[in-house]
Amino acid sequence: MLDALVLAATLTLDAAAAERFAGLALKCVHQEYPNKIAHVLQSDADVAPPRKLTPAFYGCYDWHSSVHGHWLLARLSRLAPDAPFATNARAALAKSITATTIAVEVAYLNGAGRASFERPYGLAWLLQLTGELREANDPLYATIRPLEDATVARLRTWLPKLSHPVRSGEHSQTAFALGLILDSRAGGEDFAKLVRDRARAFYANDRDCPLAYEPSGEDFLSPCLAEADLMRRVLPPREFASWLDQFMPSMTLKPAVVTDPSDPKLAHLDGLNLSRAWMLEGIASGLPANDKRRTLFRAASEAHAKAGLAAVTGEHYEGGHWLGSFATYLVTKRGVK
Repeated sequence: MLDALVLAATLTLDAAAAERFAGLALKCVHQEYPNKIAHVLQSDADVAPPRKLTPAFYGCYDWHSSVHGHWLLARLSRLAPDAPFATNARAALAKSITATTIAVEVAYLNGAGRASFERPYGLAWLLQLTGELREANDPLYATIRPLEDATVARLRTWLPKLSHPVRSGEHSQTAFALGLILDSRAGGEDFAKLVRDRARAFYANDRDCPLAYEPSGEDFLSPCLAEADLMRRVLPPREFASWLDQFMPSMTLKPAVVTDPSDPKLAHLDGLNLSRAWMLEGIASGLPANDKRRTLFRAASEAHAKAGLAAVTGEHYEGGHWLGSFATYLVTKRGVK
């Protein structure tokens, strides 16, 4: 059933590519080391290995990469249930997502000193994972639901207090996370309304984004494109087109070049090419059908997609363990109508 993926793809995704993306996630979701944790210690009792601290999501080098590695497995096995990797993907998901592991994850998230844990990037990807399972009517959704509820509660508390958006090109960026959250459809319509309202408050009056200053040397997200990609989810097409006139009067982008793919920070630029590609496609999809910019954005998307997909090799673990998830979000057009 790989036809479902081929039909959804920006570029043709053949069986070998799907197998390769799934293989990257299968290799890392239960690989504990090397591991980079962001962990607040309250006492000696908090000293423990990753598999004890967060037993569902301890692999893939860090918590958020483990989460979106699991999302990749859920996404591809849902779209291609008869593919060779699907059985192993389902087994990996079932191994990670149990009542016991999720209870520990909830307790960890709600622990003292962790109000900002994985906020917003990792939490947004967690909602992507739960959204994928929910949309598939997967039995694992009921198991992971308590962690979804805890995550939504954390974000409900945080968003009204966030006075200004974070405009970085890395994990702290607000616009990217809000886009993932809206795509996930987690938390019901009242939560979605909160997200849309905050997006309007943060970005509705923005003008002349400094696209010429992008990227910074370690970006894997574009602050300008992520904001525009968020607002096309929030504004009707004609209103979005008018907003984009002011926000991005012109757009010229070339794919970024990674000088050392083994360096986990420098390799961020490979992810930037992938995320730019899906954001450009998303922006185009949000414009009216007769808007001439659609052709420009889609051509730029294709160029970035080709550069980004060529880098998804798995050759360098620390630099590329997460790229398969970005590639899958791109080629399956997650969030693009």
